[in-house]
Amino acid sequence: MCGIVGILNHSSPVEILEQQIATMQAALRHRGPDDAGIYLSRDRQTALAHTRLSILDLSPAGHQPMSTPDGRYHITFNGEIYNFREIRQTLIAQGEAFSSETDTEVILKLYQRYGADCVDRLRGMFAFAIWDDLAQTCFIARDALGIKPLYYWQSGSTLVFASEVKAILAARLFPVKMSAIGLHGYLTTGSVPEPYTIVEGIQCLPAGHWLKWSAEEVTQQQYWQISFGNEPISQIEAVERVRQGLVDSVEHHFVSDVPVGIFLSGGIDSTSLVALARQTQSTELRTYAIAFEEAEYNEGSIAKKTAQHFGTQHQEFCVTATDAKNIFPKYLASLDQPTIDGFNTFCVSQLAHQDGTKVVLSGLGGDEIFGGYKSFQQVPQLVRWGQTCQLLNPITKMIGGRLNQWSPEPKFKRLGEYLQKYPTTTNALRALRGIFTEAEATIIARQYLLIEQSFDYLATNSMADLPSLEDEVSALELSGYMRNQLLRDSDIMSMAWGLELRVPFVDRALLETIADIPSHQRLAPGKQLLVQSVPELPEWVVNQPKKGFMFPFQQWFDSEWSESFTDRVYPSEVPLDRWYRRWSLMILDYWWQQNIKC
Repeated sequence: MCGIVGILNHSSPVEILEQQIATMQAALRHRGPDDAGIYLSRDRQTALAHTRLSILDLSPAGHQPMSTPDGRYHITFNGEIYNFREIRQTLIAQGEAFSSETDTEVILKLYQRYGADCVDRLRGMFAFAIWDDLAQTCFIARDALGIKPLYYWQSGSTLVFASEVKAILAARLFPVKMSAIGLHGYLTTGSVPEPYTIVEGIQCLPAGHWLKWSAEEVTQQQYWQISFGNEPISQIEAVERVRQGLVDSVEHHFVSDVPVGIFLSGGIDSTSLVALARQTQSTELRTYAIAFEEAEYNEGSIAKKTAQHFGTQHQEFCVTATDAKNIFPKYLASLDQPTIDGFNTFCVSQLAHQDGTKVVLSGLGGDEIFGGYKSFQQVPQLVRWGQTCQLLNPITKMIGGRLNQWSPEPKFKRLGEYLQKYPTTTNALRALRGIFTEAEATIIARQYLLIEQSFDYLATNSMADLPSLEDEVSALELSGYMRNQLLRDSDIMSMAWGLELRVPFVDRALLETIADIPSHQRLAPGKQLLVQSVPELPEWVVNQPKKGFMFPFQQWFDSEWSESFTDRVYPSEVPLDRWYRRWSLMILDYWWQQNIKC
């Protein structure tokens, strides 16, 4: 896990290029505290940089940017390739010679042989760029599920890319303006939707895509996308398939030259990882958990009991309101883009970092592929109800308009907005999980943009060809909430502590293994298929009521955090009585003050 940056076709003097690439590299130092390097092309117009967190081949042989012996190809790479040893052996059998034990060199050799098709052979999380000094081209790729971020800005034939938005901003290449679409997306969902960012002009390379740059043109192509089938299969066969896929994924995610820990909550997903790790690993297991003094939020006791059951070396951080307030400034400073989530990952990552751990596994993704959210039941119900209500138009739209305008309750306002639209899974999910309605977001956005703007991009629904509404929800959760918020926050907040976070449930090979299992089995309530596939799960984990991992923010804001909110005055027609609405605006205003207003 590392940080990568690059400037392609810089027209200024080489001294300015060197200064800008060094500034961008410094902005990512937290991502790679172990080593750093810069490469300048022979024409002195292109630069690549890297900051390294050493996980595989800890020797200087893993230094990046890495170059081929003939000096033609140069790579800067962020991520981990879990099947690199298998690929390496295949390449050796084909006559290739290696000078390191790194996955970086494997990617470089693959690209030499297969070009853009190299991405189809890679199992892991990655964002990388390969500069061809002879052809004067650059190949940039991002992993299939978007675990690793990759952002870019383009002006004419100049292209700048980086692992974080803040690194691009550090180069000061253009005036910073807030993106209208990025802002509106954040206000409605709590995170900025890809491929947009919060900064106008900076884009995110979409998951499962590659980009090829030359001075004449820039091309972008998708090489993978989510797909679900409906293959008839017995429950026994489904359980066997999931079990094999999970064991295989966990084994691959333990590939490392340093010890690997596990984030352990009281839930099924992280406990499944511990149970499978105990089955597949002979080394000592370290687990890390967050606990609270507030009993209704505390899962620490369940995590501790689970750790004792599986015999792990367990550490717990009991986060009080005072603790959280003390570390909150560092959390804010770590933000790359506004988000309403990530504080939990930030806190538990600090715990692992202080214990000397450099790699951890997280149970993120289990809910999205095994139906762990209420949305898997509620969204299809809401879609079908909305389809029935369509028969009563325009009465339905009138009722929706009244709810949206007059209801003081945010969820009813979102429901009213939903009734005025076509009933798709996209619209239904936004109604259930949104922060502000689109109308409210437009009102708030005026304070930052000073203009009116429509946001028709929100009306799209690209999931209609899947076998069931439940499959559509799964695809939306994977490509929306998980990718835009959970994965992005996990990357930023773990890397703030120089920690590599791996997600065995978010694995292309695993997803392709189970994707054809019909939704009534794969997404059965209570994650039944996952539970049956991991019989080692303790009964106290399986039988506890399902609840999302939450911090007791409401109680904290009513006491020690009462002075933490922004002083900005927002329009009275946007109710802010819910803590998560005030929280989202506080985060937004902090980002704005640091990056725009300054």
